[in-house]
This record gives sequence, structure tokens and C-alpha cells, in this order.
Amino acid sequence: MSPQRSNRSELIEGTLRCLERLPPEQITARAIAHEAGANLASITYHFGSKDQLVTEAVIAGLDRWLAQIAHRLDELGARAPQERFRAALAVVADSRRQHEGLARNFLGALARASHDERIRGLLSQGFRRTRGEVATVLGLGTDASGRDAAGLVLALFNGLLFQSLVDPGLAIEGHRMVRAQARLRTVMPPTGATHGRTS
Repeated sequence: MSPQRSNRSELIEGTLRCLERLPPEQITARAIAHEAGANLASITYHFGSKDQLVTEAVIAGLDRWLAQIAHRLDELGARAPQERFRAALAVVADSRRQHEGLARNFLGALARASHDERIRGLLSQGFRRTRGEVATVLGLGTDASGRDAAGLVLALFNGLLFQSLVDPGLAIEGHRMVRAQARLRTVMPPTGATHGRTS
């Protein structure tokens, strides 16, 4: 098999399967090529490096996860942004363990981005696109403020996801999340509030 005949999508799918069942240190170029039924040279031909392939697969996997969340919200019939946000958190909690391998390699890609411009570019594009998609899924609006709000939601999602990789007990779900949000509202003033002014 020549590198030209190896399908990019087959390599992505093979990598995603590796992400699901192998620890990061065992996701080698050889393991991916074997899983995808491709030869080793096809990885360099299509992606430039194994790390870049893994990053693209991680982004594809995260996109699929978001699509699953959106589909589930549509099934639940959640309409208001508050309803969709609460429902999304529940779906994430239910599916988090299924995607632990994806999350671990996402964290690895973020670490590599500091010294690999191509990986940094891929992740930057992914984040920008995902902000718009999250804003749409949660009904936050498609303007700049909606995308910014989606960025905050992603920061919450990613931060808790990474913490739970260290210790599953650090996950904040269900009623704990509701209580935590209520506590935050006591220290976060509404938009336009002023401090230290007198009328």
C-alpha cells in the first residue's frame, strides 16, 4: 500500500480507536498504522507527524462528543438556555468516563502546542469553531458576547474534565454543580454593576 492510497479518514478513525483503549504512552505511530490498516509512511505523508495526527483525531473526537451532546439536548426538548445548560452538564457527566482517553490526549496536545506551531494552530482553530458551536447548542446567541459566553462554558467544561482525570472525586456534577453556581452568583455582580460609586 502506498502512502497516497491510505485514506486520511481511516487514519483518523484508527487513531480514535487507539485513544479509546490505549494509554497515551502506547499510542505510537506503529500502533496507529496497525489499527488503521495503513503503512507507517502514510502518517507522515498525510499529517506530517504522529503528534499532528493525534491532535487532529482529538479535535475530531471532541467535535463528535459535542454533536452527541447537542443531539441529546434535542431529544430532551430543552428550550431555554438555562435548561440546555443543565441538561448539557448531565449529558457530559454521563459520558465523561467514556471519553477519558480522548481527554488525556487532549491535555497532551495542549502541552505540545507550546513548542509546536502547527499543533497550536490546529487547536486554536478548533477552539474558535467550537465556541460558535457551543453558543448555538446552548442558545447563547451567535454574536461576540454569545461566543465569549461559550468560551467560559468551555473553560468550565475543560477545567473540570482535566481535574477529574487526576481524581474522579474532583468532578462536580448534579446538585453540587447547582449549589456551586448559586454560590458563584453571590460574588459575581450582574453586568453593568458598579463598585465604589455613590449617587
